[in-house]
Amino acid sequence: MNARLRKIRENLWQRVRIYKARYARSKSKSIFIGITGSSGKSTTTALLGHILASHGSVHVQLLFHSLQMLSRMLSRRISGVDYAVVEVSASAINSIKPMAELLRPHVAVVTMVRLEHVSSFKTLENVAREKRALVEALEPGGLAVLNADDPHVLAMASAQRFVTFGESDAADYRITDISAAYPRTLGLKLHWRGGVLDLQTAFPGEHFSLPVVAAAAAALELGVPAQTVKDRIETFQPLVNRCQVISPEGGPHFILDSVKAPWHSLPLALDMIAKSTVGEKRIVLGQLSDFTDSTAKYARAYKSAREIANQVIYVGEHAHRSKASQTDRDAGRFVELRTPKEVSDYIRRTAVPGELILVKSSSNLHLERVALSWTHDIKCWIADCGKRDDCLACGLYGVPFEEHRDFLAKRKLARRRHRFGWLLGR
Repeated sequence: MNARLRKIRENLWQRVRIYKARYARSKSKSIFIGITGSSGKSTTTALLGHILASHGSVHVQLLFHSLQMLSRMLSRRISGVDYAVVEVSASAINSIKPMAELLRPHVAVVTMVRLEHVSSFKTLENVAREKRALVEALEPGGLAVLNADDPHVLAMASAQRFVTFGESDAADYRITDISAAYPRTLGLKLHWRGGVLDLQTAFPGEHFSLPVVAAAAAALELGVPAQTVKDRIETFQPLVNRCQVISPEGGPHFILDSVKAPWHSLPLALDMIAKSTVGEKRIVLGQLSDFTDSTAKYARAYKSAREIANQVIYVGEHAHRSKASQTDRDAGRFVELRTPKEVSDYIRRTAVPGELILVKSSSNLHLERVALSWTHDIKCWIADCGKRDDCLACGLYGVPFEEHRDFLAKRKLARRRHRFGWLLGR
């Protein structure tokens, strides 16, 4: 089949999928909740789904960034659920609008607007315009749940019915007494029209107060009892690699933040480590997600990290951009390494039981392997495998990278034999 015919077939199938998805959405009795924002949307989505699961049946979908993914979900996975909670991510300008118009949410949550994906969006205003598309696609009478502390998000309040959350005195859901100092986890007070909720969480940093209050506000507006919201927040565990804590027996305490690393998120992670009461601290920094002015950013990041940690380790192709002094290098304050395997081996040799190690990076290096190697047999150490999934979701960390293709083929064949073996009398 030539390229032109293949393209025609793909476009036809896409139209069919969208038609089926639109039809399924029109017949569904579910309450649809769309969540977007520059950061915090995945945790908000998962946490809100966790809360709502005590109030009805729920389908939670993280990391939707294409119309194809959304149409597949609407066609296949929403039958009979009370709530569909969907993270809506932007991949480029005008990528959210077609997804939002297909989803037609009853509730739209916007966490924040920050400048990331700089090459695509260029300005904060373009990012805000992209996120606003979800609010503009609300069903008639729908509800927008908006961050009162972010002027770009608050400007979306002109659309339909809305409530606000944040630290602002004017917020409908106002948070105070935010406090976390690892190993003491996040606690805060939520003030709303029903009174005050004293919330305790498993999150290691104060910046998680934003997804907590966003999810709580949406749940309370949907009629979930306040005590249920409080109890469910207390039992929720951080998502994998989003400030997930791994504490192997006799080893360091790892905080894994290795899914994304936009520049605006780095001070939040560093502040979390600065406020920790653990004595020995190290910071492992991989690749930042923003490439504009990258040399200056890596240098500024090292300067900030150096004031917090006993040692800073840079890993990857940008490690040389730290501008660390020779004195710091000689004293061991700064270490420059190239691969995740080198970092893992180095930490294994030098680890102090009970020390705190922050692993911060975008996902390409899969630095979660540095911590997973303490509890799993890691045999895949390729520096950049090109896969979007984290290593646990991929599941092939125990197989050398060069054997992945054969392993997957054998596993697929085994599943087919298991599924259809009865036809062969087996």
